[in-house]
Amino acid sequence: MAEKLLIRGARILDPACGRDETGDILIVGGVLEQAGGRISDREARTIDGGGLVAAPGLVDMHVHLRDPGFCEKEDVFSGCRAAAAGGVTSLLAMPNTNPAADSPETVSGILKKAESADARVYVAAAITKGLKSEELCDLAALKKAGAAAFSDDGRPVTDTRLMARALCLAAGLNRRIVSHCEDLSLAGGLMNEGEISRELGVRGTPAAAEDCGTARDIALAESLGVPIHICHVSTAVSAGMIRDAKKRGARITAETAPHYFALTERALLTRNADFRMSPPLRTERDRLAIQEALADGTIDAVATDHAPHTPQEKSDFLTAPNGVVGMETSLAAGITFLVGNGVLSLAQLIAKMSPIPAAILGIPAGSLRPGGAADLVLFDPGEKWVADRERLHGKSRNTPFHGMTLTGRVKLTVCRGKIVYNTEKPEAFSCHWTD
Repeated sequence: MAEKLLIRGARILDPACGRDETGDILIVGGVLEQAGGRISDREARTIDGGGLVAAPGLVDMHVHLRDPGFCEKEDVFSGCRAAAAGGVTSLLAMPNTNPAADSPETVSGILKKAESADARVYVAAAITKGLKSEELCDLAALKKAGAAAFSDDGRPVTDTRLMARALCLAAGLNRRIVSHCEDLSLAGGLMNEGEISRELGVRGTPAAAEDCGTARDIALAESLGVPIHICHVSTAVSAGMIRDAKKRGARITAETAPHYFALTERALLTRNADFRMSPPLRTERDRLAIQEALADGTIDAVATDHAPHTPQEKSDFLTAPNGVVGMETSLAAGITFLVGNGVLSLAQLIAKMSPIPAAILGIPAGSLRPGGAADLVLFDPGEKWVADRERLHGKSRNTPFHGMTLTGRVKLTVCRGKIVYNTEKPEAFSCHWTD
């Protein structure tokens, strides 16, 4: 007999269906059997959802699992444990592994390994071989192996003709190019170029590096009439260009990450490498512009760019690699800095973290529709807690939110119908029927 799970009296928040009501949810095996109203089932394990929000499992479309090749930082299983702790049930793994995910064998190997993990793993395969911008991968073969998207991840495809060809090929395969927009000739600094970099006496990367890359990729997508997804938008100018292009009908979607709507370059005054990422933290003007772009729909999705590094790597401000972890704090950061400040409603935030990224990737996720996959998160939208790097569930500790008081805490995550994370002891759950 299939395992049954009954969540009682939760606020069911499902933006994909326009649902916001208090009711019960019944899960049978890996399927969401019923949602809404009062449900009775004597055989189901029962969980009290009173005062909690039940939403579709989050979809993080920008994650580095570091597997294969860099498993001291993270691996498929540790990364998916971190995902589950943050309410993420589906994620898109980036291809900057070793070997790079530029062959069908590597893509299928990652997917095979992830079959028993605590979240559903999708793979963004490489656009060019070795991520070197020299030769296109066989995109059709990568799709056949299971690639859900294509990206050269932390590097742009520097050859514009090659990028144009990739965009057209990907469109023909019904797959999205996920683009890191940057002009590398302007890049290479440790942080945003400006007042703070000058005060610290370190080389900065100007916002123009991102803006020039964004302009090129918008021009390509618009002139070719093909879709593109722009990663981790961090500047006011890039947000403005995306807004204008969308008004003209360009097929552009975009994401940002919590650190860009929550933090600024001033965090770098601590000389703490856990505030270093690429693109870098920007100015207060940029932060507010990113919030505005989220509010008006210019930026479609919130992703984390979850990028684990070892404590040893992150110990020196000047030599540390870029990147921060984020899956365990993303929902809380969104509630704290967006919902709490009136930028988005809770339903709008969930939409940008679940059904919208699912739709961009074309994956079966992001809804609590009966008959669909039983992937959901149960969270307390008002609980305050202090982010603690030592209590993270992944292998790495490089969170920029360490020590901050956040609002909104994941209590339970269900993936494929099974509880993959909960903050309570197992005996705290009622395992008997209640009417």
